[in-house]
Amino acid sequence: MNTLLSIEKRNAVLLKMAVLLEQERQALININKLDLEGYSGDDISMYDRLKVDNSKVDEMITSVTHLASQEDPVGVERFSFNHDNGMQVYNKTASFGTVMIIYESRPDVTVEAAGIAFKSGNKILLKGGKESLRSNLKIVELWHQALKDHEASADWVEYLKFNRTETQAFLEKPSQKVDLIVPRGGERLIAFVKQHATCPVIISGRGNNFVYVHEAADIDIAIDVIMNGKSKISACNAVDKVLIDENLPNKSEFVKTLISKLKAFKIEVLGDETISKNHSVEAITSNDIWYEEFLDYKILIGEIASNQDAIAMINTYSGGHSSVIVTIDQEEAKLFMENVDTAAVYHNASTRFTDGGQLGLGGELAISTDKLHQRGPIGLQHLVTNKWYVHGHGQTR
Repeated sequence: MNTLLSIEKRNAVLLKMAVLLEQERQALININKLDLEGYSGDDISMYDRLKVDNSKVDEMITSVTHLASQEDPVGVERFSFNHDNGMQVYNKTASFGTVMIIYESRPDVTVEAAGIAFKSGNKILLKGGKESLRSNLKIVELWHQALKDHEASADWVEYLKFNRTETQAFLEKPSQKVDLIVPRGGERLIAFVKQHATCPVIISGRGNNFVYVHEAADIDIAIDVIMNGKSKISACNAVDKVLIDENLPNKSEFVKTLISKLKAFKIEVLGDETISKNHSVEAITSNDIWYEEFLDYKILIGEIASNQDAIAMINTYSGGHSSVIVTIDQEEAKLFMENVDTAAVYHNASTRFTDGGQLGLGGELAISTDKLHQRGPIGLQHLVTNKWYVHGHGQTR
C-alpha cells in the first residue's frame, strides 16, 4: 500500500505536470494526430472528445495548476465530540485508497480526473479506450516523470492496457485492491461497469436535458438558453428536449423563430404531434424518443399544458442530469426547481453550466446522476470518504 503523500509533495507533482505538459505540448498533439487518424468510427461527438489541440492542452495545464492551489481535501474535520468519559472523538475526511477510472476517447481525463483523484490522496488506475491509447500513454509517461522528479513512486498512477475481456475479469476479480470505480463515457460503458464491478461505482448517467418555456417566459432568454444549450453536442450538459407551454403568448411566432435559428445551425428539429402539425417539422413516431440522449445535431420540441405537467414529463424521461425553467414568475420557478428530480435545476440559465469548473469546484471527476454519495459534479472535496479518530487514555466500555 502507498503511504499518503504529504500535501506539499502532491502539489509539487501537480505543478511539475503543468510544466511537462507545456514542454511536451507539440509532441502530445502530434501523437494524438495518430489516434485521430486511427479512429474509424463516425461518431462526431466521440471524435470531438478524442482530439487534443492547443486549447485542450491549455485546459489540462489550467486544471493541474488550479488543483495545486486548492486546499487539501484529506484530513478535514467534519465533526468533533467530547465524550463524558474523557475521550476526544473526531470525524475527518480520508482518501478512498485506490480509484479506478474507466473512460472513452478523452485524453484530458488522463490529466484532469487523474489529477483530482491524486490530489485527494488516491492511487490511480486508468483504463482508457483503445482509440486514445497513444495519447493516454504519453500523458501517463508525464505523470511518471513528475512523480519520480519528486521522489514519489510511479505506482501512484498506473495505466491498465486491458481489452474488454480483461477489463471484465479485473472488475469481477481485481488483482489489486480497488476502492472506487468512476466510469466516464456512454450508457453502454456505465452499464458494463455496473454489471461487473465488485466495489462502489460513481454513476455519471446520461444527459437528455430539458428546457421548459413557461407561459411567463422572457422570450429572448428562452432562445438564448436553448441555443447555448445546443452549442456543444458532445457534452452531457447539452439540451435535447424543449417543452413549450401551450399558454405562451405569441407561441406560434416564438416556435417559428426558434426552429429557424436551430436550422441555421444545422440542427435537425423533431416535433411532437402538435409542433410537427403546426410547423412542418418531422414528427416523432414513438414516445420512447423522449428518453434518448442525442449527442447529435438534433433537438425535440413539444407542447405541454402546465408547469406540473412539465415536471412530470421531465421526471419520467430525463436522465436526471440538468433541467431549466424559463419564466419571470418566481413562484412558478420555485415550484419547478423544488420538484424536478435532476442533479442541477436552472431558472433562466443554460444547462451548459453543469460543470465542476463552472459551479465553483475548480474541476470535476464526473457528473453523478446517482444520489449517493454525491450528486452532480464531483469535485476535489467530494472525492473523499471519512474516518473516525478516537483519542483515549485507557477508557473501556
